[in-house]
Amino acid sequence: MALPFLFEFWAHRHQLPPDGDWRAWVILGGRGAGKTRAGAEWVRRQVEGALPLSPGKSRRLAIIGETFDQAREVMVFGDSGIMACSPPDRRPTWQATRRCLVWPNGAEAMLFSASEPEALRGPQFDCAWVDELAKWKKARDTWDMLQFGLRLGAHPQVCVTTTPRNVGVLKELMAVPSTVVTQAPTEANRANLASSFLQEVRARYADTSLGRQELDGMLLDEVDGALWTREMMDAAKGGLVPGLERIVVAVDPPAGDTKRSDACGIVVAGAWRAEDGRLHVHVLEDASVRGMRPQGWAGVVAAAAKRWGAHRVVAEVNQGGAMVEEVLHQVDPDLPVRRVHATDGKSARAEPVAALYEQGRVRHAGGLSELESQLCLMTPMGFEGQGSPDRVDALVWAVTELVFGRGPQAPRVRSA
Repeated sequence: MALPFLFEFWAHRHQLPPDGDWRAWVILGGRGAGKTRAGAEWVRRQVEGALPLSPGKSRRLAIIGETFDQAREVMVFGDSGIMACSPPDRRPTWQATRRCLVWPNGAEAMLFSASEPEALRGPQFDCAWVDELAKWKKARDTWDMLQFGLRLGAHPQVCVTTTPRNVGVLKELMAVPSTVVTQAPTEANRANLASSFLQEVRARYADTSLGRQELDGMLLDEVDGALWTREMMDAAKGGLVPGLERIVVAVDPPAGDTKRSDACGIVVAGAWRAEDGRLHVHVLEDASVRGMRPQGWAGVVAAAAKRWGAHRVVAEVNQGGAMVEEVLHQVDPDLPVRRVHATDGKSARAEPVAALYEQGRVRHAGGLSELESQLCLMTPMGFEGQGSPDRVDALVWAVTELVFGRGPQAPRVRSA
């Protein structure tokens, strides 16, 4: 029966090759998201012709796993590997002495270990499937050797299936214009996974950096020497919001054309006093928005202040001066606004706040992944990410106001 082998009928969107003239297709996915099945089916698509003996697009393939055993046991003979996915009349034979798959139409796939990059010096291919690139110990050497060998045919291509990790070779590959990327969390393939597995891993790893990487399939950036680390983000998770003495909404307005500018950073945080008498902070919400005109983001700020019963709005006025306060009061005349002006650089302002995280004095609510990603790209020398760290700036202003701020406390905003 042919239907079980018609992958296009059963596949999830992230498992099907994108259109276009790409050279590398990177499939980022959480554990169990169907990456191996997608890679195996892509190999079938490359080698199979209209009939079992008809030639396909590719005839000389490389299959590379972290080790040779993993390439054989997962990519070839695994439950979602090439053998399991192939119909009987098109199933390749395994030639163990050659470490080679041979299809009925004569196409061949050689298996390689990523720990032996020199084995790729000499062979040439018109197609390749590599698995778990981000885990390879000799990733750059092996990847480079493969590129020199992908020189047959009119347009050699490579499929990369991997759980994302913050490694240079993967990030560089994703930045190449000829690379396309699809991404999916573990839940995308929940129909084929035990429900108890999903419940257990989500209960253990939800809202942690490991969970975002291994379950959501997200590439988590972090740079050497960052003021914040993923470990610090994980340590800040959890715990009930205590009785907050004071709540502020901090806003870092965008500069320039609102259609193209950076985000408007809007962060809500509250302070509470521990038994030792020191102030601690709970970051409650990242309400940042992008592409809004002043009346738009001002409305978001006012709504956040009302929603949380904020005592004060802290607004950086370096870019807009008195205009920032004026536009906020146009939306809500009773909004208690404190204007702050940055005299130090972003990193200098951020360092005392990062120190509070190191002391365990800042907690995070859930749903702050974009803010946390920006934090892990902030270094003493500046921001290493794209654009401006607007969310970080708003967080720094909020925490600074709550822990280090001076001046009389503004009246509390009444909630509806």
